[in-house]
Amino acid sequence: MIGRKLGHSLSQELFETQGFKDASYGLYEMESLNRLRQWVEQEHINGFNVTIPYKQEILPLLDAVDDTAAEIGAVNCVSVEGGRLVGHNTDAPAFQHTLEEWLPVSELPHTALILGTGGAARAVAYALKQLGVEYRFVSRYPELHKDAASYDGLPLDVLIINATPIGMYPDIDSTPLPLSAPCSPRPSLMVYDLIYNPSQTLLMREATACGAKVKNGLEMLRKQAEMSWDIWGL
Repeated sequence: MIGRKLGHSLSQELFETQGFKDASYGLYEMESLNRLRQWVEQEHINGFNVTIPYKQEILPLLDAVDDTAAEIGAVNCVSVEGGRLVGHNTDAPAFQHTLEEWLPVSELPHTALILGTGGAARAVAYALKQLGVEYRFVSRYPELHKDAASYDGLPLDVLIINATPIGMYPDIDSTPLPLSAPCSPRPSLMVYDLIYNPSQTLLMREATACGAKVKNGLEMLRKQAEMSWDIWGL
């Protein structure tokens, strides 16, 4: 896996529980992607995952992307095929699969708010579109993103997906959307936080205190990893 900061990641531990023969998985922190292809060649890399902040930045460096990744505009999995770097997106189908497992079809909301505008947020939007759920991005800088809402005055009776890293280890005392206690009961609020470390983010704890239904991103991590392993032929 490549990313700028990977201290939060459980991907290597998850990989090592599978008992794959003749395959290893490592975490590589990169300050930039300037030497990406040299790294692939020197380390004899056959495939890798991509995380913050490179899911979109990596696109111009790839030789090809599959249709899903192209439509999303973000890549979280790369296969190395005869020296060619081919991008894929397993985030979107993994999110959709785990969302459908968490919420029965009858409970799927008509609208959702996606906190963030990066690669993970784009994957979530793609999945929601497949399910017929309307969505809106929420940004700290809405003036920079077309049709994005600000965090001020958001409705709290919808499905909210946190696709930002705010609240992720080691920054566990932060939340992208404060739900100050005491708060009025909000049984119609559902929060899916894509963060899995910690297992209960501050956003999730505050939402739970408001009577909301909450879910973290651990199952999504596992599902997208399984899809990546299949792409790599493991």
